[in-house]
Amino acid sequence: MKVRIGIGAIPLADGPGPGPELAVLVDELEARGIDSLWLSDSPSTGAIDPLVGMAYALARTSRLKVGTGVIVLPGRNPATVAAALASLAALAPGRVLPAFGVRPAREPERTLFPVADGTRPAVFDEAMVVLRRLLTEPAVTHHGRFFDLTDASIVPLPQKPLDLWLAGRAPVGLRRAGRLGDGWLGSLVTPEEAAEARETIAAEAARVGRRIDPDHYGTNIAVRTPEVTEAGAAAALAAVARRRSDIDPAALVARDWAHARELVRQYVAAGLTKFVVRPAAPVPSWAGFLDAFAGELAGLEDELSS
Repeated sequence: MKVRIGIGAIPLADGPGPGPELAVLVDELEARGIDSLWLSDSPSTGAIDPLVGMAYALARTSRLKVGTGVIVLPGRNPATVAAALASLAALAPGRVLPAFGVRPAREPERTLFPVADGTRPAVFDEAMVVLRRLLTEPAVTHHGRFFDLTDASIVPLPQKPLDLWLAGRAPVGLRRAGRLGDGWLGSLVTPEEAAEARETIAAEAARVGRRIDPDHYGTNIAVRTPEVTEAGAAAALAAVARRRSDIDPAALVARDWAHARELVRQYVAAGLTKFVVRPAAPVPSWAGFLDAFAGELAGLEDELSS
């Protein structure tokens, strides 16, 4: 059980723009030996498209793993997503970490990933089947409700099948992760909820004759660092409250690095081993955030691994 802690990218406060910011972040992560970078699928925030960002980061580094947290799959063609992932896996074997979600977290962005009303979950399920088959089979014939392929193929196939992680915290999403995913990347869940989610996912996987690797469970952690302004912290808590009105948002956003360390320990006790840490709100520079990260969290990887 290896505990690994990566970094989630967000736009910097008054930064030079997505391109230069990403270059600095990628270079810093590679130089510091940090495990992974995770890119969100949020066009309205100034974030780089996750597939484009993955290609850029992987080409710029030789060790850094790069994941998506998460790609919105409905509204995208799963065949073109599979082709992109296969190309990335050929160029950077072992460093491509795709994770997928059903819908954007931000309501206004949902029109950017259009599917027919009421079909989004069903589209996601079928898209995942198509995606996995295209990444593992030399020729795919699939005649489904939403996708139709005859002898479709992607070359080269990944030498080792990619692990396809899923997001979601509702019971239906957790069961979907058990049926269709190779891992789970949670968000806005307490350690107690994470433990229950892990049990639900594992039980559903077993029900359909599958097994999720025990160390393929993780979550996101937002941290309020000293550089985060009061306004930024308030906005972060308000955003959490809009998505989790049933819980105190302060329980889901680390108030400082000490709180973040405690949350990691609690999540590990709940059975999670993979973490994506990001600032709760934009910070002035990545170097300062990563200096604090290295001093406060990086050492937990070895300490908590078993």
